[in-house]
Amino acid sequence: MIDETTLNPVELATELTIAWLGNQNNRVAADDVPAFLRTMHATLTELSTSAPQAPADADEIAEDYVPAVTVRKSLASKDHILSLIDGKPYKTLKRHLSGHGLTPEQYRQRYNLKADYPMVSESYSQARRAMAHRIGLGQKGRAARATALATAAPAPAKRAPRKTKTA
Repeated sequence: MIDETTLNPVELATELTIAWLGNQNNRVAADDVPAFLRTMHATLTELSTSAPQAPADADEIAEDYVPAVTVRKSLASKDHILSLIDGKPYKTLKRHLSGHGLTPEQYRQRYNLKADYPMVSESYSQARRAMAHRIGLGQKGRAARATALATAAPAPAKRAPRKTKTA
């Protein structure tokens, strides 16, 4: 019964090697198979005898980040967003986050924010939107649809020219 629960590294290495060689995408010369089996066995032995180690970033993972301001306060103003890292106001957080080595997704995860938490202030977003409309971004699709509708519509019938009175 004990034999069934304990793992024999030689048998396990053999089974893993057979499975790996059975994959048609793995091409190995016959001379390299014993070396691969030895490497597999050494790795399994090392993994089974060594104590489990914590990941290198365990301090960072285990560390609980306390926000500088509350989430509600960070979004209180339309003119800026307060950073949860340092509590300072920013129109856009992307450059600030990259300075701290974070992506917006990592920032949201670090402070347990929803996926729709904004990275730019509301007034900045509206100003950029107005500028995009002013310069005509996104109009190509509308113009193409308008010309397609104009060509598909039947042309109005031509009127006969008016007769003018001549004296």
